[in-house]
This record gives sequence, C-alpha cells and structure tokens, in this order.
Amino acid sequence: MQKQLPLSTDAAKQWLSVIMPGFMLCLVVGMASKFVSEHYGGPTILYALLMGMSLNYLSQEGRCMAGIQFAAKSVLRFGIALLGARITFEQLLGLGFTPIAIVIVGVPATILFGYLCGQWLKLSKSQSILSGASVGICGASAALAVSAVLPEDKDSERNLIFTVIGVTALSTVAMIAYPLVVTGLNLTETESGIFLGATIHDVAQVVGAGYMMSDDVGDVATFTKLLRVAALVPVVVVISLLVARNNGGAKKEGASKLPLPGFLVAFIIIVTINSTGYIPQLVLDGMTELSRWCLIIAMVGLGMKASFKELSELGWKPIALMVSETVFLAALVAIWLFAVR
Repeated sequence: MQKQLPLSTDAAKQWLSVIMPGFMLCLVVGMASKFVSEHYGGPTILYALLMGMSLNYLSQEGRCMAGIQFAAKSVLRFGIALLGARITFEQLLGLGFTPIAIVIVGVPATILFGYLCGQWLKLSKSQSILSGASVGICGASAALAVSAVLPEDKDSERNLIFTVIGVTALSTVAMIAYPLVVTGLNLTETESGIFLGATIHDVAQVVGAGYMMSDDVGDVATFTKLLRVAALVPVVVVISLLVARNNGGAKKEGASKLPLPGFLVAFIIIVTINSTGYIPQLVLDGMTELSRWCLIIAMVGLGMKASFKELSELGWKPIALMVSETVFLAALVAIWLFAVR
C-alpha cells in the first residue's frame, strides 16, 4: 500500500510534465486572443483559432504535442459540460410558445437541409451534419459538441476547424446585417428579438445584435438563443445514439455501453441543478467564465492542429453549404413570424 502512493504520484507528475508545455502554450495564446478581442473588437474564439493556426508547426513534433492534443479534446469537453451553467428550465419556459415552436422546427429542419444539401454537393455525411448543427443550434459551441460524438476519420479535425471559422464569420456578418433586416421587415421588438435569437449562430453575436437595437430586443434575443443552445442536448443525444447503433452492428458488446458521452451527461446535470436555484450566482459566474476559457484554450489547440493549406483544399462546396443553411434558417424564421401575426 505504501509503495502505490509514490508510484501514482510519480505517474501524475510525469503526466503533468508531458501535458503542461503544450497546455501552457495554448493558455498563453488564448490570453493573447482575449486581449486582442477586448482592445480591438471581434470574437475571441475566432482570434484564438487563427492564432493557433499560425503556430501549426508546433503540433507536428516536439514537447508541445501532447498538451495541444489535451487542450483540443479533454479541455474542450470539460468546457462544453460547463455550458449548462448558462441556462435554466425556467428561462426556457418563460419564452412562450412561438420561439419554442420555431426552435423545435427550425433546428432539425436546418440540420436536415444541411444533410440533403451536403449530399447533393457530394460532401461527407459527418461534414454535412456538423455544418447543419452549427448553423441550426449555436455556432462554434454546437460544432465542437457535435464533432465530439461523430465518427472520426482523417478529415474530422479539418472539417471542424473549417466549420468553426465559417460559422463564426457568418455569425459576425449576421450580427451587423440582421438588425437592418428586421428593421426593413418592420418587425416588432418581440419579433425582432425572436428573429435575431433564432437565426444568428453564436451567443455573443446574438447579444451584440439584440442590445444594439434595444434592451427589450436584447432580452428576447438572448432567451431565444438560450433555447437553441438547449436544443444541443437532444441533438447530440440523437446523433450519439445513431452513431452507437451503427457501430454496434459490428460489435454486439457495444450495445450494453451507455451511448451518451460523459460531457453531455455532465451538461444535463448542470442544467438541472442550475434550474433548482441552489447554485450561488458567484459559482455560476465562475463556471460560465471557466467554460469560456476552456473553449478559448480548446480552439487554440484545434487551430494548432490545422493549417491554412489544409483548409484551402476543402474548396468552395463547404462554404456554399454553410451559406445556404444560413439563408434557409433566416427565411424559415421570417416566414414563420409573418404567418403567426
């Protein structure tokens, strides 16, 4: 018994010595991306990704490889689990029927549209689903979560990087353009908030566009967006079950295993506990901030594992797919809002 403790301690020290160089590098680059975002504007996630990509050579060999891999996978999943601290069931129910119905129809419709459009463009099933989920749910966060349960292949990480870059760029464009769109459509403040929350991809851009118009629009847009974020749970569950079933055909023993990834179970638990109101606000703020930093660090790691050369090889088809999904979702929500007036 006495001999096991030093052995486990030595193993932990050895693991830390292997992980820390790459992890600390990702943390420092993440801090730099946060600094640039705060002082010059723009989404931190995108800066983290692009800065990481500029250091791609560090992931090929050397002491940083293991830490970069740890940031891109383990830190990523931990950050996704902590996203549950942002929402409660009460917030979602307080939105009323219209935004709930729009999300229930819009999210799966966008994913299905992306899948069918991707098949027409002769893209892989995984890439089509990943693109549709990122546009339909919550941008980069959804792309990261869905990619974690999709089958892995040689193009998985490259497809994820491209999806994150594309959906972040489109979300930034939408943040600027959509307030002009809802003004041109003469939507009410409530309708404007629902439109912004149901169509813009990333949470930060929804908040920016909503409060750019007014506090009331910002509140409705934020809550609608939170409802879309909540849709991440059933979507990832369904995809995870489908992947588990397809893989289970080759191996019967896999059928007994729980098909839900640990980070998703943790996400659901955190949302449930948060809905009870027992988590102090200070703790919630800390969890939200930690989640944000985990995602920033993970994006740096993912960026370091990709390169502009690899992304350029994807061609125009993934771009066309993502733009088509964005236009489809915006048109669907606008038509719905006019139909229920």
